[in-house]
Amino acid sequence: MAQQDTSYSSFELPVKRIAQASPASDAELAVRRDLAAAYRLCAQFGWDDLIYTHISARVPGPEHHFLVNPLGLAFDEITASSLVKIDLDGHVIGDTPHAPNAAGFVIHGGIHKAREDAGCVIHLHTESGMALSTLEDGLLPLTQHAMRFHGRIGYHDYEGIALTTGERERLVADLGPHAALILRNHGTLTVGPTVGHAFVEMFYLEKAARCQLMAQACGQRLRVPSDALAQLTATQWTTDLRKDTSREWPSLLRRLGRTELSYRD
Repeated sequence: MAQQDTSYSSFELPVKRIAQASPASDAELAVRRDLAAAYRLCAQFGWDDLIYTHISARVPGPEHHFLVNPLGLAFDEITASSLVKIDLDGHVIGDTPHAPNAAGFVIHGGIHKAREDAGCVIHLHTESGMALSTLEDGLLPLTQHAMRFHGRIGYHDYEGIALTTGERERLVADLGPHAALILRNHGTLTVGPTVGHAFVEMFYLEKAARCQLMAQACGQRLRVPSDALAQLTATQWTTDLRKDTSREWPSLLRRLGRTELSYRD
């Protein structure tokens, strides 16, 4: 039987609560702190969008629960304890006064359900990401950072605000096995096995987008490397990624810790 194409009438996901049987484990607490740190770092980098866009992380364990920001809190307000835990059906797990964003559930729930390697999903509306999403040719292999995504990025056509469960199946199909997705006329998305990995992917995607837009704004002929060279560079990046997916993350946590630690609460 085909899944019903549920449409939500507002940004706030209807709350259906399920009591949590036991307190959060140490493993869940560690993920909560990493995820809260990612929100604070996004705010520091100027990647936030008032109370909108989302970063989610899978809760360790067999239940297929994931954590996401509550609707109404800005990125610089997020703490480990304020994150909302929901299941793949949109039920809120545990006692919390907060409700998640319906679009966050549609986009992130679909990816977490389809991708076992999706430990973290980051979706943003940065100026450079949105500008890049309007370009017909998408991300070009103009720089070493852009070539990181050669053959590792998908594209999803705009269908309006993501409030229908039917769209998430098409979005997941367009993402495929890739590390990144350009949501056309909308924004960007990255996936990684950990919060740190997904954050670093977004960092490089954001920098590649800014560099491309700056180069195109010069109005001069662009020097585009060959497909073979772009593929070589992508292979070098991904070969290195298989060795260590958390190399940059500790330095980012130290950076955050020099100015704020309340995200850990």
